[in-house]
Amino acid sequence: MTNALLEDLKWRGLVYQQTDEEGIEKLLDNEQVTLYCGADPTADSLHIGHLLPFLTLRRFQEHGHRPVVLIGGGTGMIGDPSGKSEERKLLNEEQIEQNVQGIAEQMHRLFEFDTEKGAQLVNNKDWLGQISLIDFLRDYGKHVGVNYMLAKDSIQTRLENGISFTEFTYTILQAIDFGHLNRELNCKIQIGGSDQWGNITTGIELMRRMYGQTEAYGFTIPLVVKADGKKFGKTEGGAVWLDPEKTSPYEFYQFWINVSDDDVIKFLKYFTFLSHDEIDRLEQSLQEAPHLREAQKALAEDVTRFIHGQDALDDAIRISDALFKGDLKSLSADELKAGFKDVPQVELSLETTNLVDAIVETGISSSKRQAREDINNGAIYINGERQQDLKYELSEEDKIEGEFTIIRRGKKKYFMVNYK
Repeated sequence: MTNALLEDLKWRGLVYQQTDEEGIEKLLDNEQVTLYCGADPTADSLHIGHLLPFLTLRRFQEHGHRPVVLIGGGTGMIGDPSGKSEERKLLNEEQIEQNVQGIAEQMHRLFEFDTEKGAQLVNNKDWLGQISLIDFLRDYGKHVGVNYMLAKDSIQTRLENGISFTEFTYTILQAIDFGHLNRELNCKIQIGGSDQWGNITTGIELMRRMYGQTEAYGFTIPLVVKADGKKFGKTEGGAVWLDPEKTSPYEFYQFWINVSDDDVIKFLKYFTFLSHDEIDRLEQSLQEAPHLREAQKALAEDVTRFIHGQDALDDAIRISDALFKGDLKSLSADELKAGFKDVPQVELSLETTNLVDAIVETGISSSKRQAREDINNGAIYINGERQQDLKYELSEEDKIEGEFTIIRRGKKKYFMVNYK
């Protein structure tokens, strides 16, 4: 009988490679397994491109297994060459420590740490930082052949453009991590994205050479690819971060609710903990009534609630509804800034108050004749309210919290008017 956890992971499309499929299934059937996944602190926040391995690790916890969450305070000082075409810029220790703290806070949203059998958070700087150069070369480097390392995809893809000895050794450092956690915490499985396969298998090989027969397995999940071939997790404004200061909960929610029909069911399986029956129902709704966007709403609500909490989700939905209805005056300046982050920003002289002159000066309308026509036709809205008076004068009352005015031309062309 197939293990229930593995069956669920396969149904969700989360199984890419296993070093020993039969061995992993037998292990999961017979004991509570300790396993780990890691991230290097290259920034003070994770972005959604990092989410899938950790959500998969959380699924193991949901089935009674114990996750170890590793933040690479040590490996982060070196840089993983996997998936990179050139050398990473090295961060200093202060930057890395700040990044470690930021990511650690986010991990407490993703995992249950407080129970007796809860997740455990570790920093590989605690053991890698204790290894001298001589110890590294004698105790570890001696066991890893150069030809073996050169065969790794993460190394091969960098040879043409060049790779430093520093990044060349990265895979050994991650191998040391797996060996350390295996010996100290009885950690038997490492999981990661498919780009981590080489690092994971190096860890298993190092343990075999150093300790002899060792029970250790590797498990990777597919890298997320959108149906249109574009990179997942990126918007015109850049990465979609988990930190609400970098990506507001409203922007986060909007990213997920705007997922295409071609991707939404796959992403529901990947990123939510909704049941098979519920996802099947949403897939049927997508086929029969795609205009309702039920699947996208479920995806956006579930992921936003999980990462930011119910209150932040409620605010994101409220802002979305207000913007959709044009009820701008019900929102604060900060909420409007988040909602209109990507709309054109235009400037208006403080001396210009007549509406016709204002929309010409800002380029909202191309000429005074066009401006008068737009106003007469009811195409101009100020902070969500239609304005058809050609003699209308903009005043302090039109400045939201004294900062800016939102002018809309037609159905969808919004402009944020700032004053100079």
